Amino acid sequence: MSDVRTRLLERLRSDAWRRGTFRLASGRESDFFIDCKQVALTAEGHHLVGEVFFATLDAAGLVGEVDAVAGVALGGCPLASAVALTSFAKGRPLDALYVRKAAKDHGTARRVEGRVEAGRGLRVALLEDVLTTGGSSRDAVDALRAEGHSVSCVAVLVDRGEGGREALEAAGVRVLPVFTRAEITGA
Repeated sequence: MSDVRTRLLERLRSDAWRRGTFRLASGRESDFFIDCKQVALTAEGHHLVGEVFFATLDAAGLVGEVDAVAGVALGGCPLASAVALTSFAKGRPLDALYVRKAAKDHGTARRVEGRVEAGRGLRVALLEDVLTTGGSSRDAVDALRAEGHSVSCVAVLVDRGEGGREALEAAGVRVLPVFTRAEITGA
């Protein structure tokens, strides 16, 4: 697994991390940006994130304890798909769910997409690409809980180290970071 993790870190450093001036989803301004979609949406990156997230969840004792992995739209969706595919290939299937930022105004009007049955709450691990303040993750946790699901953790590809982990943990949500800001930036 260390080779897969090392390769994913290399790809994140070369393809996802950028210097400049950026406005983040939290509204904050930053002198760097980590766009994990630049890695997760490639064939190799999809494989790597699936393997690394699955291993992270397994090491935490969550594979077998959760029924599904959920991705926060948009960055977390390919992560959930990658983990679902990897888990099936390993004979330990976890279904994928996608959590929209808002409910659709047409069709089923769902906020949580995937194979969910009315009245059957799932045990879910929420996947995020980047954690800054935790606002998007907390909103997705609330949406999942509102639909009757329990959230075992938020597993995040990169923790920027800007208070998101602490905010989620203060709200009673376990956080599993795969990489930290320092690992990505080399600082």
